[in-house]
Amino acid sequence: MLIASLAILAGLALLVWSADRFVEGSAATAGHFGMPPLLIGMVVIGFGTSAPEMVVSALAASQGNPGLALGNAYGSNITNIALILGITAVLAPIAVHSQVMRKELPILTLVTLAAAWLLFDGELSRLDAAGLLVLFALLLGWSIWSGMRKTDDPFANEVDAELTAHAMPIRKAVFWLLAGLVLLIISSRILVWGAIDLATRFGVSDLVIGLTIVAVGTSLPELASSIIAARKGEHDLALGNILGSNLFNTLAVVGIAGTIAPMVVADEVLMRDIPVMVGLTLALFVLGYGFRGPGRINRLEGAGLLAVFIGYTVYLLTTAF
Repeated sequence: MLIASLAILAGLALLVWSADRFVEGSAATAGHFGMPPLLIGMVVIGFGTSAPEMVVSALAASQGNPGLALGNAYGSNITNIALILGITAVLAPIAVHSQVMRKELPILTLVTLAAAWLLFDGELSRLDAAGLLVLFALLLGWSIWSGMRKTDDPFANEVDAELTAHAMPIRKAVFWLLAGLVLLIISSRILVWGAIDLATRFGVSDLVIGLTIVAVGTSLPELASSIIAARKGEHDLALGNILGSNLFNTLAVVGIAGTIAPMVVADEVLMRDIPVMVGLTLALFVLGYGFRGPGRINRLEGAGLLAVFIGYTVYLLTTAF
């Protein structure tokens, strides 16, 4: 048990560090090749911070652990909204100015509802997974198209400022892109092994381990980047990290895992975890969209999100043991 626990801690630490290097290298490389700041923020940074979830879920699916694969993806979505945005809003209330963010909020809500409906029959087939990946490709294409049409946007300005502040030469950027990716794979293998071994020894499902330890661990890059962005007043960047990550988790992470190994969806996922994820996504839409002006998530609402996360986690742990 000690070795498994150390493997989880070491895997998570290396995973978070390598993900940060991977995202920085990817963003800087994209900037050197002339990608607009808005696209770098939406595609490279937003989706790149979900690289840990993608690698962990893909490995879990390939090793016959569907609970860990789904738990990691959906648990990360719950963690992103309830824990990360909750903490971020408590530290610095989040105001939504970007029109791109206002477009992505309803898209994330519809995508989450569609994914829940797709799994309602209790299985994730390869056809279902392919559908998620096709939808992801379409949304990615739409993001690129709409981003290229935008000439000025608060989110783009915030990303541009971050890229300027953390500029790096092209060789260094490419090095960290490749090195970060290799270390992501190595750390994910260590983490998955430790999580499965720990679940076996404690007699709990790999789903619960995925929803708690692994989900929180793989979401640490989003936590760090969102808090830093919010404290700098870059509110749209803080929210953009979460929206991009949740879209990636729901479509690409689950889609890739389902393509590798079709899986049966446990009843508790359908009756407990997906409803919590859908409810939090709807709450985020209502809070962030701003029907009568700019959306805003204040400290009280952030505390409410945190309370939901704590209650959900306590319920998970008390029913698992």
